[in-house]
Amino acid sequence: MRFIKYLFILSAILGLSSCKIFRSNLMLKTPKDYAYDKIVDSLAKQDYKIESNDYINVRIFANDGFKIVDLAASNSQFMRFVDLDYVINQDGTVKLPLIGRVKLSGLSIREATEYLEQVYSDYYVKPFVYLQVTNKRVIVFPGNGSSAKILTLTNNNTTVIEALAYAGGITEDGKAYKVKLIRNPPNGTPKVYMMDLSKIDGVAAGNTVVLAHDIIYVEPRYRLARTLVAEIAPIVSLISTTILLYSLVGRVK
Repeated sequence: MRFIKYLFILSAILGLSSCKIFRSNLMLKTPKDYAYDKIVDSLAKQDYKIESNDYINVRIFANDGFKIVDLAASNSQFMRFVDLDYVINQDGTVKLPLIGRVKLSGLSIREATEYLEQVYSDYYVKPFVYLQVTNKRVIVFPGNGSSAKILTLTNNNTTVIEALAYAGGITEDGKAYKVKLIRNPPNGTPKVYMMDLSKIDGVAAGNTVVLAHDIIYVEPRYRLARTLVAEIAPIVSLISTTILLYSLVGRVK
């Protein structure tokens, strides 16, 4: 009879292991029958599109950038160049020197550069425009919550594998075969891609280019024994203390 009681208690504990009680730190869960978005080759070739709240750095030079070479010959002159960031407003526009307010949201870096060169041609002879988005970030959870990182993307073609490498790689508790790429379009439902990076076949998926505001989430491995010890130890201690106090009170009587 006592064995049956112990077996019942053990079954109850194992049943709770799949509930929020023991796995409360897990994030971004998906149902078992969740239909993940399909990874296609075009994901590895996507260009970043400028969005609202982006910070852009813009530099304009005349004569197809001749001054870049000219100023490079004299560091003292080069340092006089004013380096400013501009914010893309909620309506997708930004106010720039001379030309005023222009709309850049929805354009790739190349498209925005070509557009600004055309607009600035009214003020410069053969303008050369340098444009960079300076606040592109991606959030990486490499398999352990305490190791999560926010990475600034300096490379326009950073891949999922590169982003994980910047974050220190997948942790020991991370499942390399369950890597989620969550993409949040400006206007639309988030897209979720599942990647298996545990095998060489996953390289193609890992070469997907990450965009600003992407989330890379490596599902952490669930260590049942360690979790049970951590969760049950305080309860066992409380029960033991209660029994001890009860026995001591019984002796006093």
